[in-house]
Amino acid sequence: MSHQLALNIRLREGATFNAYHADINQDAVHAISALAEAHYPPRQAYVWGGPATGKSHLLQAVCHRASLQRRSSVYLPLAQFDAAHADVLDDLFDIEAVCIDDIDVTVGHAAWERALFNAINTARDAGHCLVLASRDNPAHLTPDLPDLRSRLLWGPVFHLKPLDDAAKLDALKARARECGLELKDDAGRYLLNNCRRDLPSLLAALARLDRASLAAQRRVTIPFIKSVLDL
Repeated sequence: MSHQLALNIRLREGATFNAYHADINQDAVHAISALAEAHYPPRQAYVWGGPATGKSHLLQAVCHRASLQRRSSVYLPLAQFDAAHADVLDDLFDIEAVCIDDIDVTVGHAAWERALFNAINTARDAGHCLVLASRDNPAHLTPDLPDLRSRLLWGPVFHLKPLDDAAKLDALKARARECGLELKDDAGRYLLNNCRRDLPSLLAALARLDRASLAAQRRVTIPFIKSVLDL
């Protein structure tokens, strides 16, 4: 079951391992998936990377996997809280899969750092799954609390890299096939060249096209893309 601590934080339905387009990040996805299945010897891992590289997606995928296995889980995006609510990291001792996003925001804030330090120790002592994420390499973070940095590095660290255009086009075509939609290369490249280039935005544009195509009973051509997305 998902234990969201009455925080009104909801997992995105599509944030699963199967829906993550790994490409050059395959090793990271394989390791995090194995950890979520309790098949990976370390019980802690850290993923970091720039915007739209899928950090939050992977953390939520761990929670979805735990839910399928009827294990308790929680996803905590710390950027949605301020330091006055650092106690959101308390009382995690009975949760089997803990996923903490936005680790960056804790650095330099005593309450956050202490709460994070305790949460990591709690998960390790219990042998539970702990996955952390931030935009920055944890080896380069400089928390004030002694020993917090070493705790962040207790497990393997994975750098999520952005997909290149060829991989994004493959991801768009794969999603289109899942929807029963034909997306030819020229139409896919048009989307890449004329929409926001991060994969979540491209997939959102494709979802709009899928709905419009179904309603109008039209193929997804470049003129149709222009008319639907006002490009």
